[in-house]
Amino acid sequence: MFKLWRWYQNCLSVHPVKTQVISSGLIWGFGDIAAQTVTHASSVKRNPNLASEEEKELHINWRRVATTSLFGMAFVGPVGHFWYEGLDRFLKVKLQYQPKSIRFVATKVALDGIIFGPVDLFVFFTYMGFASGKTFNQVKDDVKRDFLPALVLEGGIWPMVQVANFRFIPVKYQLLYVNSFCLLDSCFLSWLEQQQDAAWKQWFKILSSNEHKNKED
Repeated sequence: MFKLWRWYQNCLSVHPVKTQVISSGLIWGFGDIAAQTVTHASSVKRNPNLASEEEKELHINWRRVATTSLFGMAFVGPVGHFWYEGLDRFLKVKLQYQPKSIRFVATKVALDGIIFGPVDLFVFFTYMGFASGKTFNQVKDDVKRDFLPALVLEGGIWPMVQVANFRFIPVKYQLLYVNSFCLLDSCFLSWLEQQQDAAWKQWFKILSSNEHKNKED
């Protein structure tokens, strides 16, 4: 394990972007396998009498795994690398915040939650929708249904995760740290999608519609 970590560190030093791209793709692919496993187990447990023996067996959708892995490679890896490195440099050079200070960590967490978090969710839902063969209107409806609930629920967790990240983890390892937690996040997003038009999601729709009406008035 130690040799593997040393090898990863060497790759990160020599080829930082390429290493982040490949590692992000692998982690997101593994995360989707975990998500499919959790989703399947949840579905069987919820409908024990309806599922046949064939349906009770777990069949991994490898096309979806590849699609999710590609998202990690094409978006999370390169964008995440330049985002965390660039944001760190901006706070230290432009704003002249002391690294690891309360102001530095708080600002980085806030900007990450306000900018990168929503963009990442929007791109994820949009990309996964089109990759699964859905039409533009279907993808738009799915994004309207899932984006706000995911943003609100994740908004209560990720800031705490990122406080520890930005305070204690060197910037070159911060994306790896985030991707590790994305293993759990993949399970959450998969569960969220499985809920379809659950009653608790309708509350977010109503809230969003009311806010839109208030703005128009």
